[in-house]
Amino acid sequence: MGLGKAAAQALLAEGARVIISDYNAEAGRATAEELGEHCTFIEQDVTDWDRWQDVIAQIEQEHGRLDVLVNNAAITVFGSIAELSVEDFRRCYTVDVDSIFMGCKAALPLMAKTGGSIVNFSSAAGNKANADLAAYSSAKAAIPMLTKSIALWCAREKNGVRVNCVQPGTILTPNVESVIAGTPDPDATRVAFGLAQPVGHMGEVEDIAHLVVYLASDESKFATGAAFIVDGGLSIA
Repeated sequence: MGLGKAAAQALLAEGARVIISDYNAEAGRATAEELGEHCTFIEQDVTDWDRWQDVIAQIEQEHGRLDVLVNNAAITVFGSIAELSVEDFRRCYTVDVDSIFMGCKAALPLMAKTGGSIVNFSSAAGNKANADLAAYSSAKAAIPMLTKSIALWCAREKNGVRVNCVQPGTILTPNVESVIAGTPDPDATRVAFGLAQPVGHMGEVEDIAHLVVYLASDESKFATGAAFIVDGGLSIA
């Protein structure tokens, strides 16, 4: 759903064959069916290293190559240092950071055969500290540096794989909609969320999807190890 679905739609519109994965098999299959014949679904827990290897092996067997990997899975864990449990802190890092490490590590041997592009999702929250997002903000801040390290290794290996990350601001996704709906005054919350960006409104999923297409394509062939911030000015306010 949300940013992942929008990225899949945008890539399909450019002629890509897209494989989406999620632990929610029912929603994943429904989304793939909605997106059309060139989109397929594979059930996956992105925190499971063995499953990552199985998924990449299946892709190689069925398609022979992997040109683009978009690491988009994440959870938001709220809480200050005083409130967070050790278990919740680790869970946030497992989903938000470990999954990207495992995805890149599993996919690179196949991608190196033909070259390609990896797009890792971080967040504007990784640029702007928040006392009540100790786990989430620090996890998202780790992703640009992990991206740079992997990009440097790929460049050193001359394997033709570029690695970049995207740092979206507040985007109006189904997840954000549910957060707004759960507040005492959803209308006031919606306005507040919009005004948090200097441009005065939240972003749309297409704002990020178009960037994913750019980074996936040869039009960005000189871009690697970079963090692309798309947050309506949030991180510079």
